[in-house]
Amino acid sequence: MSDATDPWLIVGLGNPGPEYAANRHNVGFMVADLLAERIGGKFKRAPKAQAQVLEGRIGPPGPLSRRVVLAKPMSYMNLSGGPVAALRDFYKVPLDHVVAVHDELDIDYGTLRLKLGGGDNGHNGLKSMTKSMGPDYHRIRFGIGRPPGRMQVADFVLKDFSSTERKELAFLVDRSADSVECLLAEGLERAQSAYNS
Repeated sequence: MSDATDPWLIVGLGNPGPEYAANRHNVGFMVADLLAERIGGKFKRAPKAQAQVLEGRIGPPGPLSRRVVLAKPMSYMNLSGGPVAALRDFYKVPLDHVVAVHDELDIDYGTLRLKLGGGDNGHNGLKSMTKSMGPDYHRIRFGIGRPPGRMQVADFVLKDFSSTERKELAFLVDRSADSVECLLAEGLERAQSAYNS
């Protein structure tokens, strides 16, 4: 069982490369980048894993401050599990201290849901993580809604947010980063009641 001194591994899921940077599928990277900005550090190549990492602390100074490793896997989304498992081993992070921040088709755009464990809902990044480590990690699910009309899911998630969505995107990414901080400092139930919409 984990305790308060164990580090947390916060994983933003996405695809590497500038052509994917603004895609719906890359919202996990956007949240990780904002958390890095708040910590005041820069991502660097991870030791022993295909990922970029930043080590730091999240939360107010004192007993609520948590040691964290922020990570962005540099494999493609459907291979995220390998780099995340390697980071977890390297930094000795208990599974219930792993947090995946990811896009979620089954909830409306702008809706946030936090949970521990569960299925992957067809999300290839989660599928890969669960295959590598088991399902009992935290998820911060950022709703992107369903594709319009007959658009294929794969096409939808690899498109940039629409101009209407972009009006709210910075606020929603900010709120997602806040929810990570709340989860670490105050626990899942408190974070769910504050941020699940």
